[in-house]
Amino acid sequence: MAHYFEDSPQAASRPGVVALVLPDLHLRLETDRGVFSPDHVDAGTRVLLETVPAPPAEGDLLDLGCGYGPIALTMATRAPRATVWAVDVNRRSIELCERNAKSAGLDKVRPVHVDDVPGDVRFSAIWSNPAIRIGKTALHEMLSRWLTRLAPGGSAYLVVQKHLGSDSLQRWLNDQGLPATRLASRAAYRILKVDAR
Repeated sequence: MAHYFEDSPQAASRPGVVALVLPDLHLRLETDRGVFSPDHVDAGTRVLLETVPAPPAEGDLLDLGCGYGPIALTMATRAPRATVWAVDVNRRSIELCERNAKSAGLDKVRPVHVDDVPGDVRFSAIWSNPAIRIGKTALHEMLSRWLTRLAPGGSAYLVVQKHLGSDSLQRWLNDQGLPATRLASRAAYRILKVDAR
């Protein structure tokens, strides 16, 4: 079975378009098969974007698991002077995110493969709808890798479905010395805030 968290999706291309409509922006986004939620902006992503505070106005920001770009493009719209790193393992997603950023005129979005972010970059904020379905071990490795790159004073915001382990993930984060609190709970999702350690 093909998954959206593969490097090169095997699903045949079937381009589509979705609308991201929020109080402060309206974007038309290209999508395709083989990426996360190609037919609509995922409900968890929408909850995240409607709940979190504005990102820092400057510095480096991270959308971890960018897909075709709804989170990265929202960050870039709300913080136009910041550089937004949009990372994913899925190369089809990265290409779509790049095209969507260009179409929206958001030239400070940097869609790149997870292995291509310079090691010295530290993030003032991380927003993510993490790929829970990659499995607990891979999820923990991914979060450990990126959350430890928060800049001093920075925060990460993660949206996780309640029934997919949001409470156990919060406990695990705290056990790892990554201070996690529940910022909000809405429509079967929790928003976890993780502060830089």
